[in-house]
Amino acid sequence: MTNRPFPSRVGALIAAQRQAQRSRLRLAAAGGATVAVAAACLLGLSGWFITGAAIAGVAGSAAVQAFNYMMPSATIRLLAVLRTGARYIERVAGHEAALKALARLRPQLFDALASTPPAQALALSSGEASARLVQDVDAVQTLFVRLSAPWAMGAGVASSALLAGMASPLAGLMLLLAMGLGAAGSVLLARRLAAPAGRQVQIATGALKDRLSALEAVSPELKAYGLDRWAAGEAAHAAAGLDRAQIALSQAGGWMAAWQAAVTGLAVAAVIPATLGAPLPMTALAALAAVMGIESAAGLVGALLQNGAAVEATARLDALASPSSARQGSAPTTATLTLSADGDRMSPPLRLGLIGPSGAGKTTLIERLVGLRDAVADEARLGGLDIADIAPHDRLSLFAYAAQDIRLIDGTIRENLLLAGPADDETLWAALEDAALADRVRADPLGLDARVGPNGERLSGGERRRLGLARAYLRSAPWLVLDEPTEGLDPATEAQVLAALDRRLKAAGQGLIIVSHRPAPTRLCHRTFRVEGLTPDGRVRLTAHRQQALV
Repeated sequence: MTNRPFPSRVGALIAAQRQAQRSRLRLAAAGGATVAVAAACLLGLSGWFITGAAIAGVAGSAAVQAFNYMMPSATIRLLAVLRTGARYIERVAGHEAALKALARLRPQLFDALASTPPAQALALSSGEASARLVQDVDAVQTLFVRLSAPWAMGAGVASSALLAGMASPLAGLMLLLAMGLGAAGSVLLARRLAAPAGRQVQIATGALKDRLSALEAVSPELKAYGLDRWAAGEAAHAAAGLDRAQIALSQAGGWMAAWQAAVTGLAVAAVIPATLGAPLPMTALAALAAVMGIESAAGLVGALLQNGAAVEATARLDALASPSSARQGSAPTTATLTLSADGDRMSPPLRLGLIGPSGAGKTTLIERLVGLRDAVADEARLGGLDIADIAPHDRLSLFAYAAQDIRLIDGTIRENLLLAGPADDETLWAALEDAALADRVRADPLGLDARVGPNGERLSGGERRRLGLARAYLRSAPWLVLDEPTEGLDPATEAQVLAALDRRLKAAGQGLIIVSHRPAPTRLCHRTFRVEGLTPDGRVRLTAHRQQALV
């Protein structure tokens, strides 16, 4: 059903799910084969019965009395019931297998995305990630649902050829040749027309969702600057690309349907003369068996039409789930931090401040430290090891991080806080108190269960920042890393937040690395470094700025 093998990792996941769902897939295949046989026999027998009954009626009352119509009519009813029941079993079993497989596949792919190197995972936009985890995984569904198509086609071909052969062996042979021609033409049309269109549909879907996600993220700015029409035009342009791909796929389906119709006519035209000399009812049986023989390939044609999308989806998913290329090394045994600026070994509860002009590299340095960017050699050391030789996961475990750009999920305050790890309500409220956000949450009738909206749109900028700060407080790590934690806060709220931060650090014995343009946060620090920019080899250049006694 595919024109190339599955990429390795996704192929292994799909193969594992096929194995897990093999009983349902076998049941669906048996149902499909039964449907094909019942349909061929039903139509062939109906043609024979109607023609035979008509001839008996013309021959006179004696022939009518001799004609046995009870057995054929009962058999026709049986075949109709059998076809309906088998179709139900095929659809239910096939789709149940697909849905259960996809329900297990999506979490595995999300885990694969989350475990890729940070530079790779964070480079994927939210819209593109959504397209791959939704549309691309949905396209893979055909690899399960359509597994019964070859069995149904095989059973339909065999039963139709056998029925036609009962009228004349030559008729059976002509039908086999016509069905072979139909299958070959369908494969050719699928490769030339349907496969490229299907692949383009998947790519265009990702491009559209990527564009819509980017526009949605800046929708307030677009409204403020009166760019609504421009944004609508950008979305329409991306949607037009998807429309063109879907039209091309529909046209490919139309050509394949037209080919099937032409082959059906050719098969009937070839089978009828081949039954010359056979009784007229047998000729009718052979002609209608030819129609059902070509029709039995409909499932395969449908699978071929969707094959391009499935192949492209597996390729895109495999790129998403590619094995980590990050260098693996020894994990640090201590949280001792050494910066290239002076070579001193610093350990919690030391508090370290980073200052410098905007764009100098302060955020770049801490993101390299915590494992959100690829590290540069000889820039910093953790536990005596160069951070470039430590896997991002091992670096990340040493830090609790509140970024400058706070990201929130479209859920409740509780759900956003629990991203840091399990905690009871008392602990959650304590973190909100230290972030000066508890009063705001208590004022909401739902409290911790109040929803924040997409990326926290129901909160103000300062409230979003403090919720991110509270979430960082809940993570147990040797170092607390804060990037502009009081930006956008009024002086009174800033003083409240910093006083609570000082108390929290003293109680926990936690180290602090803080980035800030404001003087108040860096007054908490024992040491301050100034970030001067990047060196030619990409390292962040630091100079020791200030050192004061421990408080």
